[in-house]
Amino acid sequence: MKIQRTMQILILAGAALTLTAQAADTVQFSADITTSGPDVPAATGKMFIGDGRVRIEMKQDGREVVRIHDQQRRVEWILFPADKRYLENAAPAGENTAPPPPPSAEDNPCAGLQDVTCQRIGAEQVGGRDAIKWEMTVTRDGKTLTGAQWLDVQRGLPVKYVMPNGQTMELTMLGTETLNGRDVEKWEMVVTVPEQAPLRTLQWYDPQLKLAVREQFPGDNVQALEHIQLGAQPDDLFRVPAEYTRMEPTPPTAK
Repeated sequence: MKIQRTMQILILAGAALTLTAQAADTVQFSADITTSGPDVPAATGKMFIGDGRVRIEMKQDGREVVRIHDQQRRVEWILFPADKRYLENAAPAGENTAPPPPPSAEDNPCAGLQDVTCQRIGAEQVGGRDAIKWEMTVTRDGKTLTGAQWLDVQRGLPVKYVMPNGQTMELTMLGTETLNGRDVEKWEMVVTVPEQAPLRTLQWYDPQLKLAVREQFPGDNVQALEHIQLGAQPDDLFRVPAEYTRMEPTPPTAK
């Protein structure tokens, strides 16, 4: 069970990055965030993308919460405007603060991972797209399991994976559309688990913004970016206001 979980975390971590914003050459913009659907409460918020920085404003249980992530400084702040207080989550001292390079299909996806090795198998087509196949092997407690993932040559992100337990994920580009006046690519993600019905998610990817601007999940639950406005974002959006007081994290309760 532990070894399968290790493989699952490894591959799903890569898949989770698919069709999301890439670090390099970020286009600055602001947008409204909306969520809707039969299984989730309707919610709205704002997103601001700066130079290596992100600000998201949302309401949780009727309370406004602001998250600011500074990629270069490797720090995140969580602001509570009603109380004028904030939490800070910083990277350990000495950690490299340089932004990561853009992903590449030739980058070993196992680099830096313990008990996991990757072997480049070669170039293949996945859904009509050029990809590099990597065989992934996890060895732990005397047991070895093997899976595979295929990295898209154009974007360096996973377009397919196969896990030892038979679970798979595959991304297929369905075509191009115009959404809210922007040219986007429509993708379908299909996740299959043995003896279960496939789970299908639709994503509309904006090549200029390098992220999905709309996602439709099983059950017709939707998350989307609307009213996108391109342009440089003010530095003040990505700073903690001087009048805010820092909060100390609450230690876990002993059991």
